[in-house]
Amino acid sequence: MPPLSRLNIPEAVTGGMIAAVVTLVMFVHFGTAVAFDLEARDLLLLYFFSGIGLNARLSDLVAGGKPLIVLIVLTVAYLVIQNVIALGSVAALGLPEGLGPMLGSVSLVGGHGTTIAWAPAVAARFGFPGAMEVGIAAATLGLVVASLMGGPIAGVLIRRYRLEGPKRTDPVVGLGENVRGPDAGQISYTSILATLLVLNVAIMMGIALEELLEEAAVKLPLFVLCLLSAIVITNTVPRLVPRMPWPTRSKALALVSDLSLNVFLAMSLMSMQLWTLGGLGGALVVVLALQAVGAAAYILFVVFPAMGRDYRAAVLASGFTGISLGATPTAIANMTAVTKLHGPAPTAFIILPLVSAFFIDIVNALAIGFMVR
Repeated sequence: MPPLSRLNIPEAVTGGMIAAVVTLVMFVHFGTAVAFDLEARDLLLLYFFSGIGLNARLSDLVAGGKPLIVLIVLTVAYLVIQNVIALGSVAALGLPEGLGPMLGSVSLVGGHGTTIAWAPAVAARFGFPGAMEVGIAAATLGLVVASLMGGPIAGVLIRRYRLEGPKRTDPVVGLGENVRGPDAGQISYTSILATLLVLNVAIMMGIALEELLEEAAVKLPLFVLCLLSAIVITNTVPRLVPRMPWPTRSKALALVSDLSLNVFLAMSLMSMQLWTLGGLGGALVVVLALQAVGAAAYILFVVFPAMGRDYRAAVLASGFTGISLGATPTAIANMTAVTKLHGPAPTAFIILPLVSAFFIDIVNALAIGFMVR
């Protein structure tokens, strides 16, 4: 859909939302609840983040040092702001006290996983039995809003400051619309199989690392461990075996990564049961609307200037909506849609997942614990 594409809204978001609306109509008018088999979804996420790691060169990682620290500080500060908005709005509207955490960083920064983990504690602490349902609905609506906001925010910044991405032909994420002509020869049966082989090795290393960390009572998301494993092998194996074909920034890797991310995101959105949002009520929708406005203002007036007011900052601005309102895959999908249209920003794809899937989870756990103590 060209109008939505020009707003940098990922195609998977458009298709997934259309499918979700169709299932909503079937539920409302025919009483049929449609469910999808999502067993393959998590594996697709591992393929995508392993692909991000394979594209990470040491020069990009060194360049990402200071921006990574700045983004961590910005994200921690926003987490506090988000909870202040939630608690203040709940108090001003006279809503049950237990709604405060569930409409703040529990469901929005934390997403569905954090909501499921903390809802029983919130329900017990505040005597609010509906904490789980409200949290899941808020996380779902936040995911939708984040998917629709990220691209347009980046587009506004790019046009306002006349920003451009680097002019280069080697893909980092995303193939764009046209892979014909001379580029088509780089995608072949052999290149795809070789790419999948390296990705599978990175994923197996990530799984092995997860098992070792679990024995040490350390828990990290598996896709982060796959990302780190891929970074290690892509910066060592080609140096040790220089004649070995390697998929870094190849058309084949871009194709596999792009397909994995878009199918993952489409599956996530099309499987949303939108009729569960009906239980939110007008007051709760108002709180989430305030959260969306607060996130947009923070991104435009704090995140973008602090990250340098350049093209990479604009790409990170699109991804920050995923941190603030949705989830890491949503953030990456937003950034992918922007970079497809305007050019690559490799450092952004390294530092943002590390912040949103590692550092922020630790801080969020401390913040939630403070609110429910």
